[in-house]
Amino acid sequence: MKKILNLFAVFIFFLGSAQIDNIADGESITLRIHYGFLNAGTANLITKKTTYKGAPHLYVKGTGQTTGAVKAFFKVEDLYESFIDSASGLPSYYVRNVREGGYRQHFETAFNHDNNTLILTDKKTPANGSKIIKSVKGVQDMLSCFYYLRSKSPDELKVGTVINMNVWIDDEMFPFQLRVTGTENLKTKFGTINCLKIIPSVKSGRVFKEKEGVTMWVSNDANHLPMLLKAELAVGSLKASIDDYKNVKYPLKFTK
Repeated sequence: MKKILNLFAVFIFFLGSAQIDNIADGESITLRIHYGFLNAGTANLITKKTTYKGAPHLYVKGTGQTTGAVKAFFKVEDLYESFIDSASGLPSYYVRNVREGGYRQHFETAFNHDNNTLILTDKKTPANGSKIIKSVKGVQDMLSCFYYLRSKSPDELKVGTVINMNVWIDDEMFPFQLRVTGTENLKTKFGTINCLKIIPSVKSGRVFKEKEGVTMWVSNDANHLPMLLKAELAVGSLKASIDDYKNVKYPLKFTK
């Protein structure tokens, strides 16, 4: 259960840069999280068009929290924020502020894509100050990559696609590889929808049970909206399914 929202890193894919122009202002996505047979919590993502240092940006706020019986013995209150440059699709500023049981962390990261560095500030322990870290070209954060993925056209994200990416998650870089393996008609609370089935290769041991212990489904349309994620964890299994959505730019084609 620790680091539940880190599972959204599997929605993160990198392939150059692109304009983020197909996400509606005020879009909201809610996922229901199940840990084994328990209704464990919810995760929500909302967007707002804004400016950052005078340039147009997409602001994304992600929150996650445990609910019900799970909250009684393991309380999670996670906050993630990202300011994504509308022209390049790359993050300018990223916040990870989490409370998970007895674990507490608050990192803020400023990206400099011109010289491939970032400035990491530990807000939980101000005495640690800030440090400059060498990065890589086109690095993304957990939220920016999710929205970059969704900016891809159906022709750019289709069966057979293999994508490699570098993602800044906590206070370190993680390599990911993603394979679009097929399509599938998926049943949801809103009806049945055609989805792309995606398998990311992730680093096993810390969170996931196996290198390819995660499978996810996103709508097979211009939205690429997350519909379902299944993960075998080091302890137990997790499922996150679409629970609500608002202000999505393109109509979703559900059938009964």
